[in-house]
Amino acid sequence: MKEIQGGITSVQGIKSSGIHCGIKDMGKDLALITSETIAEAAGVFTTNRVRSASVRLCSENLKKGKGCNGIIINSGNANACTKDGYLNAQEMVKLAAAYLDIPFESILIASTGVIGLPLPMERLRNGIPELIRNLSTSGGMDAAEAILTTDKEPKFSAVEYETDEKAIRIGGIAKGSGMIYPKMATMLSFLVTDVSIDKDILQYALEESVKRSFNMITVDGDTSTNDTVLCLANGLAGNKRITDMDDNMAMFMEGVDYVTQDLAKKIVQDGEGATKFIEVCVKGAMTSGDAEKIAFSIANSNLVKTAFFGESPNWGRIMSAAGISGVEFDVEKIDIYFNEEKVVEGGVGIGRNNAEGIKKTLKQRDITITIDLCMGEKRTSVWTSDLSYDYIRINADYKT
Repeated sequence: MKEIQGGITSVQGIKSSGIHCGIKDMGKDLALITSETIAEAAGVFTTNRVRSASVRLCSENLKKGKGCNGIIINSGNANACTKDGYLNAQEMVKLAAAYLDIPFESILIASTGVIGLPLPMERLRNGIPELIRNLSTSGGMDAAEAILTTDKEPKFSAVEYETDEKAIRIGGIAKGSGMIYPKMATMLSFLVTDVSIDKDILQYALEESVKRSFNMITVDGDTSTNDTVLCLANGLAGNKRITDMDDNMAMFMEGVDYVTQDLAKKIVQDGEGATKFIEVCVKGAMTSGDAEKIAFSIANSNLVKTAFFGESPNWGRIMSAAGISGVEFDVEKIDIYFNEEKVVEGGVGIGRNNAEGIKKTLKQRDITITIDLCMGEKRTSVWTSDLSYDYIRINADYKT
């Protein structure tokens, strides 16, 4: 598995673009991703009961199973909880399909931004023709920028591997920095690949990869109305078509996992107001479910997150968060580490023995909290960030 440059447009047959059409006051806010051939498509969407009009239309077009030639995405407006949201989403897709001369059902759609405001349709009507004119095999970065909201920087990733003497490429972009929590984390992500694969197998691969990536991150414990992950596979690599769970499928899933986990970590690293990237590793659990419950209980604890922002070695907050997870464990067996520094042994704090080493560790940007239950063989990792003054400022200013 080799990292490559170019993001989504490193993949054969993929063009993209991103422009500013006036949804946001400044910065790109409208993106398009296209495949020169009809592609198999898969998707995973928000579990929030309140779903945006764009999510509803996208999932409907996906279920029709006609394949996909393009994805249109706007930022700055969620197109959620408005009177004409569904009609506006339909118009966006109709306009893109008409200008591209492709069927309505072969366009997917996503939106992100402020909830409750109507889409500025006249600006979109004027912007979509320009968006299509700007399509390019080097437009991946423009699209990555156009899907951002409160993000500080674009997020993109791409890999290449070989199978059947064919080079397979997988590229992806994502946005998200607040309202991050499974399932799914509040975000948009778009993956493209030139692998030849059956639709049902592609859907399985995406769902499993989301479980191991975007569903293992948390910034603030909130989910959104717009969460969407889409994957297009256009088959231009010319490999033997993947139709079942064979070795070629295993390699493809490894590549998808690489891209989704890379993007997931970048979302956490770009968390609103974040100053720390924190991995919560729980090991020695009796079951994987137990490990995950404890990890998320710790990662979602505001007390834990604020302690790491303040660079405080307050391991008691970690113990407390583990204790309310609903998992049974023996407190007297627990060991806790901050990176390589052991702070708890057998449920008792020993951090004073190396106060300077721990203090130095907590000043680092990347910190791994390891909780060893010393009860079994199962383990899991969750990625999160700290909680800073800036998180409150950013969200206090983000108004409907």
